Amino acid sequence: MAKISSALYDYQSNKKLFYVSILTSPTTGGVTASFGMLGNIIIAEPNAYIAFAGKRVIEQQPNKKTDYNRTKDVEQKAPSFLHNGKW
Repeated sequence: MAKISSALYDYQSNKKLFYVSILTSPTTGGVTASFGMLGNIIIAEPNAYIAFAGKRVIEQQPNKKTDYNRTKDVEQKAPSFLHNGKW
């Protein structure tokens, strides 16, 4: 993460270039945490599944009742992120 962030900082700031991040479905975990969300412009395909944690991580959370299907279908899709201002 640090190396990617540092390289993108150099690319964006020092070289005066912009970085376009294109997210396809699914985009989860390290990709979302690192270069996926660091772009000057972030583009996602319609209804792309974008999440910091994937299905396995959500299901393994102790003492947490989560309706994974609701989470996957509604809250972690590209239109929801755009509508709720999460980008």
